[in-house]
Amino acid sequence: MATRTSRNSDANTKRSVTVNDMELTILMPCLNEAETLAVCIRKAKTFLAENGIDGEVLISDNGSTDDSAKIAEKEGARVVSAPVQGYGSALIKGCEEAKGRYVIMGDCDDSYDLLSIMPFLEKLREGNDLVIGNRFAGGIEKGAMPWSHRYIGNPFLSFVGRRRFHSKVRDFHCGLRGYDREKILSLGLKTTGMEYASEMIVRSELAGLKVTEVPTTLKKDGRSRPPHLRSMKDGWRHLKFLLTYKG
Repeated sequence: MATRTSRNSDANTKRSVTVNDMELTILMPCLNEAETLAVCIRKAKTFLAENGIDGEVLISDNGSTDDSAKIAEKEGARVVSAPVQGYGSALIKGCEEAKGRYVIMGDCDDSYDLLSIMPFLEKLREGNDLVIGNRFAGGIEKGAMPWSHRYIGNPFLSFVGRRRFHSKVRDFHCGLRGYDREKILSLGLKTTGMEYASEMIVRSELAGLKVTEVPTTLKKDGRSRPPHLRSMKDGWRHLKFLLTYKG
């Protein structure tokens, strides 16, 4: 591994970025996902093996109180601890700890098919810096997304993001996305909650990174409990970020 220093333009501070020889890290943020974690890790490892990719499966554990960490280790994934609570915090920690040149991040609730992520890697290999899944182009299975999110919340917030930041991204909040690790680390992303998904796109666009989308299918997740997403609170955090962030 080689190490170089990049500059965070916002804070005007230096940030150490490690450039790795491994090609891909499949990163999953995790908070009490014992029900579905094993199947997601198996799919991710199968994807790497079947396609001959030098990669790893990395679980960023965000304080799970169930057996998630033990399950991940048993299934052959690498586990790192993200002590600061929040979706963004878990992904920031995971990105910092990833060994791959590229990172493909996805939820570990089995709502995204980790056997079908080659389009993300292909776009990264072509030179794109950030590849976002587009669920509206790829298909949303019945019961996979609440009506209010599908027809009101996500389209509205994505519209605000496109208008304010001159972005072409149609699905600002898809949880399946790939990126060049070094480029994303150099942005110095900071948000700790669900709004991290918006911050990643906005700051990539403002920095002039090459951003594209690929169609992605969303299916109903495999959990018996409600999702971590809190519609009103997390939606407001996204909107507040999109309306107030000035770069």
